[in-house]
Amino acid sequence: MIDLTAVEQANVLVALRHLRVQIGGWKPLADGLGFSRHTMRHVRMGEKNVSPAMAVRVARLVAVGVDDVLRGRFPAAGTCPHCGRPTMGR
Repeated sequence: MIDLTAVEQANVLVALRHLRVQIGGWKPLADGLGFSRHTMRHVRMGEKNVSPAMAVRVARLVAVGVDDVLRGRFPAAGTCPHCGRPTMGR
């Protein structure tokens, strides 16, 4: 089994928070990724690690390479790491 590094997991969490804002909530995001809302809650609360499968599903959902998600290139620079909203131009 391959585990993601702490940095990779943090980058996926930033992507998830960004998508939550874009999609309109955790439930629709969980549905779009094919995970239960309980799994999403455990991941975002740090009770469960981000899996490689989750990183792949995030990348597929937004049509970017999984490396872009893992390395923090998605979402683009200038995105709030806490809420996922763009911070540029404020």
